[in-house]
Amino acid sequence: MGIKQTTNPFGALRDFDLSGGSKGHYYSIPALESAGVGPVSRLPVCLRIVLEAVLRHCDGTRITEDHVRELANWKPYADRTEEIPFVVARIVLQDFTGVPLLVDLAAMRSAVHQLGKNPNIIEPLVPVDLVVDHSVQVDFAGDDSAYQRNLDLEFTRNRERYEFLKWGMQAFETFKVVPLG
Repeated sequence: MGIKQTTNPFGALRDFDLSGGSKGHYYSIPALESAGVGPVSRLPVCLRIVLEAVLRHCDGTRITEDHVRELANWKPYADRTEEIPFVVARIVLQDFTGVPLLVDLAAMRSAVHQLGKNPNIIEPLVPVDLVVDHSVQVDFAGDDSAYQRNLDLEFTRNRERYEFLKWGMQAFETFKVVPLG
């Protein structure tokens, strides 16, 4: 349970015991209210969830203490002028959207390389999991070998696609593929 943030501006970071004597960490929403940040116990549950994510990613740059305070003091009928700098923990895609995303990332890396910069600066900011689970056509059925034969044929038909996905898994630290089967 690694915490990327090293600051704890509101004293809301708490520890808990894990098995094996190690410690886990979480950000306590009630601790924000105790610290006088805002009446968070009065927020709808969905906003408390968003507030915890904003607090967890509070780095002073992308997400500031003011962002945390604004959301902690949310008023349901107030005019909206600010955005919530929400950062998701993970993105899960299926192959219809994930393959085009990987193409875009590869194109951006190529463009950065052509500009003489380090292409590794192009990296998803949050982990991305591409689940390739519904690409198999059924050509064989009715016997115990049908499943494996269909997988083998799928990999043969779309070899370049799967080689590209394998490249993506190796090229990007935060991009993973859950393969067929």
